Amino acid sequence: MDAFLVATGLVALAEIGDKTQLLAFVLAARFRKPGTICLGILLATVVNHAGAAAVGSWITAHVGAQTLRWVLGLGFLAMAVWTLIPDKLDEDEAGGGLSRRLGVLGTTVVAFFLAEMGDKTQIATVALAARYADFGAVVAGTTLGMMIANVPAVLVGGRLAQHMPVRLVHGVAALIFAVLGVATLAGAGASLGL
Repeated sequence: MDAFLVATGLVALAEIGDKTQLLAFVLAARFRKPGTICLGILLATVVNHAGAAAVGSWITAHVGAQTLRWVLGLGFLAMAVWTLIPDKLDEDEAGGGLSRRLGVLGTTVVAFFLAEMGDKTQIATVALAARYADFGAVVAGTTLGMMIANVPAVLVGGRLAQHMPVRLVHGVAALIFAVLGVATLAGAGASLGL
């Protein structure tokens, strides 16, 4: 249950103001089909985060406990810093010419999947899967976190962004990443073999 709750909370916070949340705003404004866009976000996230968690699980199985502890600890600290750097969305990631060929659902799936590649929430999913060694809980948690952050963005659009203290939310997410990093480096996961 810890893996699920940490993954959900961490990704929901880290996603505020992230480029994929900006993408959700853009798609909602462009297509005005919230149900279809939310389904596309869900499909893209499940596939993307399942792949990321598989990488994290592979790392856990093939990297020594001491090395893994250091890599994860330093990785979480790096994520804390990265979370404080604002994201920008370029026009290519917003599904520019895709919509004519793929429709709303296809455009959303492809745009979200590509925008999430190498994004902090994907990297966090790798790290969380390696840290907790609970593939299903991590994928379910990170997916729920993405939906918590992005569904309101789709439903409410730009009005929500104007009233959200993005800096504060990023600060809280960065603090959580930092605490995970320090705890991992200090051996908090020793009972898990980390």
